[in-house]
Amino acid sequence: MPDTLVSGFTRNFLGKAPNWYKQVILLFLIANPIVMFVFGPVTAGWLLIAEFIFTLAMALKCYPLLPGGLLAVEALLIGLTNADAVYHEVLINFPVILLLMFMVAGIYFMKDLLLVTFTQILVGVRSKSALSLLFCGAAALLSAFLDALTVTAVIISVAVGFYSVYHKVASGKGYQQKDHNANSDAEVVELHREDLENFRAFLRSLLMHGAIGTALGGVATMVGEPQNLLIAKVVGWDFVGFFLHMAPVSIPVLIAGLFTCWALEKLRWFGYGGRLPKPVRQVLQEYADNERASRTKSDKAALWVQAVAAVILVLGLAFHVAEVGLIGLLVIILVTSFTGVIDEHQIGKAFQESLPFTSLLVVFFAIVAVIHEQHLFKPIIEYVLSLPEGQQPGMFFIANGLLSMISDNVFVATVYISEVKQALDAGAISFDHFQTLAVAINTGTNLPSVATPNGQAAFLFLLTSAIAPLVRLSYGKMVIMALPYTVVMGGVGLYMVTHAF
Repeated sequence: MPDTLVSGFTRNFLGKAPNWYKQVILLFLIANPIVMFVFGPVTAGWLLIAEFIFTLAMALKCYPLLPGGLLAVEALLIGLTNADAVYHEVLINFPVILLLMFMVAGIYFMKDLLLVTFTQILVGVRSKSALSLLFCGAAALLSAFLDALTVTAVIISVAVGFYSVYHKVASGKGYQQKDHNANSDAEVVELHREDLENFRAFLRSLLMHGAIGTALGGVATMVGEPQNLLIAKVVGWDFVGFFLHMAPVSIPVLIAGLFTCWALEKLRWFGYGGRLPKPVRQVLQEYADNERASRTKSDKAALWVQAVAAVILVLGLAFHVAEVGLIGLLVIILVTSFTGVIDEHQIGKAFQESLPFTSLLVVFFAIVAVIHEQHLFKPIIEYVLSLPEGQQPGMFFIANGLLSMISDNVFVATVYISEVKQALDAGAISFDHFQTLAVAINTGTNLPSVATPNGQAAFLFLLTSAIAPLVRLSYGKMVIMALPYTVVMGGVGLYMVTHAF
């Protein structure tokens, strides 16, 4: 193609996304006004939802904010919704935006404490089954009070750090050498190649156990996942109330998940069971000891500050002293003030992880505004609510679970909880039943969504991180390794939703 201005626009549109993907998005943008004109707003609205889910499912090709945002803007232009309706949705869900803006950034400043914790677990526990349980359990506990994305980021940081250390040694270098390419095995000594492959299998299983742990813990509290807070605000639950309502489902699922973790390591099924080779353990132990010895008094003081901030965070959430996002802002202020982080650019880094997803969430709300304006889900909700009351929670769990496997669980939860709230406001259901359906929606979006990286932000983050290619963790591999957890967590969750209320 000649290098013309048109070809420049073509290359720039959605950047490095595949050409077929760009063509599909353009086709969507051309088709929507035509469908709107010929078939009306309801058909155009359903087409828009399908297109938006496609952008979420193809998140590895292009971050959904861009194509999804274009679809949302077009929906406004052709009259499927209006700016006031979008603003209304954003205003209702402002606590969720505060959570993403400040809580995720607040936990960023506690990474050192989390890194030390996971490092000590990794080098201190010799039994692989016990280590996997600790990783999964620690990730679950932390994700119940912190942000699952940040906990996953910490686990990834630990894995990348230790992988790089051993890869240097396996390449005949000292682990303190700075200039090294861990992506290439060209310099790896033949003697170390088998140990390196075993180390990759070991890290793969730990990363997956940790990621699953974030889902096990994330479902239990209103800060575990963004949609949890959204649901809590709609229903009117505080931190303790949310935990108690979810407990009949979340606690049995946690127990079943931890048992699955132990069983997979013992049976070595689905890619689990990789052991840490002794030469690798020796290198990692030396590295950890060296890191501990080189820690200054200032470093130790910073860890203490982060530990105190963690206690304040937990107490603040438990007693609901302020809006969740504002508690996150408090953590930012306390930790940065007492650890010497005073540069604007240093503080700015903390917001890099959360703001893209915050922007995507606003696009979600624009699509939700279309759904509300056109009453797209009303027939579905009416059908489910026409079923016997005892069958409704199970149906909501299944519907949310299946959709969350291919789409983003925050989007799915946003749609369903708002539609059920409308049924409550219309007097179609009682408040007690509304709370039961809210439990089904929350657990349905959180648990079966571990099936693919599309459903869980933490899984997608892991798949697109620096560690995935290093340990040979592909999309297909993640789906296979998540399968036993999907079956157990989904099965136990569905049973408890249909029998516990």
